[in-house]
This record gives sequence, structure tokens and C-alpha cells, in this order.
Amino acid sequence: MSRPNFEDIKSGEEFNNWYWLKEEMVAICKKTGLPHTGRKFDLRDRIIYALDQPGKVKHVPKKQKTKSSFNWVKESLTLETKITDNVSFGPNFRAFMKSQLGDKFSCHSDFMDWMKSNVGKTLQDAIEQYRLFEIRKKDPNFKRSIAESNMYNQYTRDFMKDNPNESLKNLRRCWMLKKQLPTKDGFVRYERSDLEL
Repeated sequence: MSRPNFEDIKSGEEFNNWYWLKEEMVAICKKTGLPHTGRKFDLRDRIIYALDQPGKVKHVPKKQKTKSSFNWVKESLTLETKITDNVSFGPNFRAFMKSQLGDKFSCHSDFMDWMKSNVGKTLQDAIEQYRLFEIRKKDPNFKRSIAESNMYNQYTRDFMKDNPNESLKNLRRCWMLKKQLPTKDGFVRYERSDLEL
């Protein structure tokens, strides 16, 4: 059984039985006149709502306006620069952090979440917190949480834990086959039987 074309899907439940890339859902939203911005799960909910209630569009809450006008793209950053509610992790920010922490600096989700929830602290505080995150990585029992929307990374972790001697090539093959099968909620999850695919 292969995934049907979107045009042939009649209900939100049927749509939710399949794995969809974010780009595919953006295209569906554009084609059907639905708002096409937001996170992957926002788009999914919007499409399901529209399928189940033809002619109606799920309310999209307005994005909260930021209070700060600090320009993270152009301003010169220092250790005393305060984190603002409009913090941006673009090239200017990354270059500054690399100048302080070295080329191995990476803007991972734990660090970005910390930044967003610590408005008012300084970049010196952020550097200290980043170093704490790096120390935590050395703990052999530590596993960084994977965002619910990042199914491939979770699948990879679960597959390799269960099959440490399998190749990445086989992992990718199983993923590609598994994501084409129907699911109960649109989530692709690793199961031992995937090796039989």
C-alpha cells in the first residue's frame, strides 16, 4: 500500500496515517489557500482541520511582537551584550561565539532554548552555560533530547541502539521504506520488524 496523492485524501484521519515532509505540507497549504508558515506540526494540524471541516481555516495565533529592537545581524557583540527577546543565531552571533569558544562551537537546540529563556542575561553568561552543556556531553549516560518533530534522528538513535552492528546504509534503507508505510498518527517510529522491510 502506497501513500495516496493529497488530492485523493478525504479526511484528516486519512491524512494523519502518512508521513509528510514539511516541504510537502507547505506546498499543500499554498495549493489549498491555507496559511503556510509555522512549525511542521502546525501545518499538519491546519491541513487536518481543513480536511475535516471543508471551507474552514484553523485560527493561526499571531506571533508575539518582540520588545527589543537590538539588531543581532549588524551590532557588534561583546561579552556584556544582553540577550534580548529577538535573539538571532545567524552568522554574526555564530562568529562571535566561535571567537570566544573556538571553531567547534555549534548552535544546538539545548543552547538555543537556554538563550531564548534567559532574556536579560549576558553573552558571558551564555558562554558559561555553553561550557556546562559541553561538560554534560562527556557523561556516557547523557542523551540529548530529540525534538518530537525530528523523527529521523529519533529513528536513527533507536535503530542503532537496537542494532549496533548494522550499517548506516541499512539504517537509511529501513527509514526510506518505513516512512512510506501508513502509521497510526503520522509518526515514523523504529520497530525491530523494520529489518524485515
